[in-house]
Amino acid sequence: MEFGSILLKLITGFIGLWVMTRLLGKKEISALTAFDFISAVILGDLVGNTIYEHEHSIWNLVFTLAVWTILSIIFEKITQHVKVLRKPLEGEPEILIKNGRIDLAKLRKNNLDFNQLRMMLRAKNTFSIHEVAYAIYETNGSLSILKKSQYEEVIRKDMDLPAEEINLPLSLVEAGEPQRGTLQNLGKDEKWLTQQLQERGYPNIKSVAYAEMNEGGEICIVPGVQEKNKPQ
Repeated sequence: MEFGSILLKLITGFIGLWVMTRLLGKKEISALTAFDFISAVILGDLVGNTIYEHEHSIWNLVFTLAVWTILSIIFEKITQHVKVLRKPLEGEPEILIKNGRIDLAKLRKNNLDFNQLRMMLRAKNTFSIHEVAYAIYETNGSLSILKKSQYEEVIRKDMDLPAEEINLPLSLVEAGEPQRGTLQNLGKDEKWLTQQLQERGYPNIKSVAYAEMNEGGEICIVPGVQEKNKPQ
């Protein structure tokens, strides 16, 4: 009965933690896969219980690890050989930026905002969303990017160019919302921003997915992917 109880708890914990991990989203597990995260949590707890609770013998741990190993092997085999189940069990990469256009629906689906997106881009030495042609949110929570050809890295020293002062881009619009703090720091208002956008072919702020002012003072606009039944 004791082994049966452990078996039931293991299966319940396996399913429950997997569901929890999928619901929390990929960013909660960083570079780990969902299954790696579950294994780390469960195994750490199981070993800890065996060490600190004297009523659990070493045979309890052996049985527990054996069952967990079998479950792990079965899970891996299923994801490797049953292709139809691979997507619901492991998830799939999401294209957040495609051809320089931001997919706002994919951002919301993955519980991401522009602050988090910019943070992941900075980790890839990319400080402007405008430079990105493609950004793919991987199943392990990492971000893979492909820059636009005109922004591929060139070393100024190799071209005998003088060094210049570098400033960070300033966010003006995020998901159709003006960034009032940035506008205030620039001494501008929403009327000025709307006028700048209209001069570039955007009727209003709501029609812009993302806009920033680069280090040269130029306003760069990243359009969004048009959602179904919603005008851009």
